[in-house]
Amino acid sequence: MKKKQKQVVPTKFERPVDRYFFQLDQEFNQTPYALSAIFLFLVFFGVMGLIWMIPFPQLEFLQKLNAQTFLNWGSFFIAIVIYSYLKLAPTLSYAMLFTIGLMSYFIVQLEYVERDGGPAVVTVCSIIAVLAGLALYLTAKPKSLGSGIKLLAIGPIWLWSKLFDKLNWKY
Repeated sequence: MKKKQKQVVPTKFERPVDRYFFQLDQEFNQTPYALSAIFLFLVFFGVMGLIWMIPFPQLEFLQKLNAQTFLNWGSFFIAIVIYSYLKLAPTLSYAMLFTIGLMSYFIVQLEYVERDGGPAVVTVCSIIAVLAGLALYLTAKPKSLGSGIKLLAIGPIWLWSKLFDKLNWKY
């Protein structure tokens, strides 16, 4: 019986992000990137929308400034995600900041729709996250829970890195 050899990450990588991307490349090299990108970003959008809608405490000084609307748990989530990506790959974090800005715009639009009698944002984001997560699982076929979590955590900037590579942009 042959012993399975463990894939070793080459030591030529100086940055942790290069190691993460190498591992994701090894794990998901057969995955169609365009399809994975759509599903991955939809999962991210759904999760961000769910975090955005967690009730935030009403702060009196913010109500006086009319700024309470834009401070929510989603703001903290965005700050943590962008900081994490900034530590890994600054240029890619800017691309993600742009992406998250677009997603934030659409979440606010969903809030307006809900206010006008439409479906609840939590319901819409839950459906998007679950269906896109299931589709991502079926297309990417992660080999373990850890690789699936890594795909969800690092995947968005990994996919941006693919575009940057095609355009010969340094990150």
